[in-house]
Order: sequence, then C-alpha cells, then structure tokens
Amino acid sequence: MKFLFIFLASFFLITCPCSGKGDGMKTNFLKELQFPQEDVQATYKVTGVKDGDTFVLLMNGKQQVVRFAHIDCPEKGQPYGNKAKKFVSDLCFGAFVSLIQCGGYDRNKRLIAEVILPDGRNLNKELMRHGLAWHFKKYSTDEEYARLETQARNRRIGLWSEPNPVAPWLWRKQMRKKRDRSYRTGYQKYYIKRECTCMKT
Repeated sequence: MKFLFIFLASFFLITCPCSGKGDGMKTNFLKELQFPQEDVQATYKVTGVKDGDTFVLLMNGKQQVVRFAHIDCPEKGQPYGNKAKKFVSDLCFGAFVSLIQCGGYDRNKRLIAEVILPDGRNLNKELMRHGLAWHFKKYSTDEEYARLETQARNRRIGLWSEPNPVAPWLWRKQMRKKRDRSYRTGYQKYYIKRECTCMKT
C-alpha cells in the first residue's frame, strides 16, 4: 500500500501542470496560441517627393515612382499644391515606409499604393484629413476616403477653405486645352508668316 502511494505521488508531480516541466510546456503552448509570429512588412526608403501624391523610393536597389491610391492632390500650379508636397516631404522624405499595393502599375509605370508611415499612420488618409487631397472617385469607391473628404469639406480646412476649389483632374484638362490652343495659334501664325514671305519673294 505504501509503495502504491509513493508511485501515485511521483506520477502526479511529473505530470501536474504546476510542476516546472508541465508549467513550461503550458507556457510555451499559450505563447504559440496567443502570440503567433507576425509577417515582417517590407520597408522602402523615400528618396524624392515629386508632388503631393507622387514620390520616389528605393525598391530592390532601384528607384520606383509611387502614385498614392484613392486620392488626387492639387497640382503645383493650384492652391495648396505646394503645401501638399511639403506635407508629404515633412512626413516621409528620407524615412522608411511600407506599402499596401492597390492595383499594380499605371500606364506611366508608377506603382499604385497606400503609404504607411513608420508610426503606422496611413499617409494617403492623412492628406485627406488635412484637406490636402480629393477623393479620386474615378478610380476609387472606398467609403473611408469619401467620409474623410466630407469631413474636411464640412470643416473647411486646407483646399476646402477656397471659395471655389477646382478638382485637379479638371484643372489638368483645362491646362491641356490651353496648351493645345497655344500650339494651334503658334502654328497658324508660323504658317501665315511663311505664306507672306513666300508671296513677297
């Protein structure tokens, strides 16, 4: 009887979760259950800022132009165009950022992506919050960006403080028309001048 009691006591100490070995196994199991190893997110150094929604970074040893997804910032010739560029430069120039790719590349071989800053903030959304970008609805149906634009409009901050802000895609269209008219006018003047010269000779 005494031998049986000693055997049962020894077995209990070896297998009990409160013993050193059992507690270690239990702890390791809980760590694996509650704290799975996270995937490491690749980061890239920003080497240049072209404008409010376009910058350059180093990717695989080469320069890659990134176009911010979901948004369209004012152009350099528009109100708040330079402020949007400075805002982006202050937050990420020289820093290492990560990307959430959205739709691959555009026709100009720019990578379309959301940009995540070292502190975890989404730079695309920060531009929207500060009234430095429009929701580019032609290429985005994201409700979060639509909400951020509405909030900035209601608060009248950034470009929304202007009396009649012009969307950058409309501004670019107007600039193209002006360039085309200028080109046609210049060509007509050159042609008329040439005709007059030929008539004199």
